[in-house]
Amino acid sequence: MLKAVTREVSPAMNRCELSYLDRVEIDVAKAAEQHRQYEACLRAMGAEVIALPAEPEMPDSVFVEDPAVVMEEVAIMTRPGAESRRQEGESLAKTLARFRPLRWIEGPATLEGGDVMRAGKTLYVGASARTNPAGLAQLAEELRPHGYRVKAVEVRGCLHLKSACCYLGEGIVLANRAWADTAALEGMRIVDVAPDEPWAANVLTIGGVALMPAGFPATAQIVERLGWKVSAVDISELRKAEAGVTCSSLIFVG
Repeated sequence: MLKAVTREVSPAMNRCELSYLDRVEIDVAKAAEQHRQYEACLRAMGAEVIALPAEPEMPDSVFVEDPAVVMEEVAIMTRPGAESRRQEGESLAKTLARFRPLRWIEGPATLEGGDVMRAGKTLYVGASARTNPAGLAQLAEELRPHGYRVKAVEVRGCLHLKSACCYLGEGIVLANRAWADTAALEGMRIVDVAPDEPWAANVLTIGGVALMPAGFPATAQIVERLGWKVSAVDISELRKAEAGVTCSSLIFVG
């Protein structure tokens, strides 16, 4: 069955890391309710949600995508580029160990799951401020025995690769070309977000359903024309912490 590992919003979320947005007060109670609605969307898309308790001293810990990369054969526990986030993987690993053997990225390498966009047996990995060349190399070394290849993609102007582009399926990538070197995605069909919706490229697809943040109606129409049914969720408070819809869950068959 499809699993979705999530974590409750930390009460310390207002101390989250920020790289590209100005700090604005987050209504933590509202963020927590939006996160519950997000989990409800995942259930409606067919996933069993495994909700982990909040980590009160880890402001960014709701973003469970970053500390791990889960494949069919193995779970890679990452080493986040933000030092404040490097303890997030410890409790997460205990849950993932129920489903996968674990491997760990070792320093000085850094890697965050938000930089990893998978399309079949290829992982496109953002060369970003949070993921360094050593992190790409270690990920490639860990996954090579399982038949995967890793390709670097330059990221500019946003936090992670999946802020700039996401794989929808069927060879299609939804992208904001200003934020990623889409030339590295050779062979893929690149579909642009609406010009006035630069943050709309982060989309989570399960089967024929595409989960998107509310507030990007023009890009939602683009995705619908591509053949996906769009489900929109309000994550306005979470977005103040540079969130998208992929970063708050780890989805895999378990």
